Amino acid sequence: MTPPNAPSPASPRVHHPLFARFYARFSVSADTKGGLAELRTELLAGLSGRVIEIGAGNGLNFSHYPAGVTEVVALEPEARLRRLAQEAAPRAPVPVTVLPDTAEALPMEDGSFDVGVASLVLCTVRNLPQSLAELHRVLRPGAELRFFEHGVADTPGLARVQRGLDRTVWPLLFGGCHTSRAPLAAIEAAGFTLGPYRSFDVPEKGPRLPSSPCVLGAARR
Repeated sequence: MTPPNAPSPASPRVHHPLFARFYARFSVSADTKGGLAELRTELLAGLSGRVIEIGAGNGLNFSHYPAGVTEVVALEPEARLRRLAQEAAPRAPVPVTVLPDTAEALPMEDGSFDVGVASLVLCTVRNLPQSLAELHRVLRPGAELRFFEHGVADTPGLARVQRGLDRTVWPLLFGGCHTSRAPLAAIEAAGFTLGPYRSFDVPEKGPRLPSSPCVLGAARR
């Protein structure tokens, strides 16, 4: 029998201790000083029912879930970030359960969720098509997928830089993150129908970083 809070046998181990320490500090600062808290509120506005969130990190989304949500099942396979998410869960305004599984192997039944949430995680999953296929599987027909992701730039110069970084140092330094993935195309390829979304840079002012181009929006299963 798999011990409680242990990854399922199908879930590969995710271990990025140095990145987890960096992210735990940087993400809090980005929320308070960089405007990400407002984007999280926008991402989750109006949700209701049972929600699955993949790659919950240190749980910064939890406090932004609206009262209409009956339950959040949040997955975070990295041990340090998962502990922080588990500490954040009791402070959330809605019930939150944190599990250690990966997005590529969701231990849930077909059609068992009303909403899926992917927030700054599709860049890091090891198998993007499989992760989105799993989300599609566990969402009921007509369910909504909310996403806030960074991805490939719309300018050739930055896109070339992103591809070069992805082949070399960026995934090693940033916990498996890839800057040149195309989240909108991947979401559509997984069988979702894109709804309203907007594209923008984070940060909105200053130099355009490899991780700056972002999209925030919704899709339907």
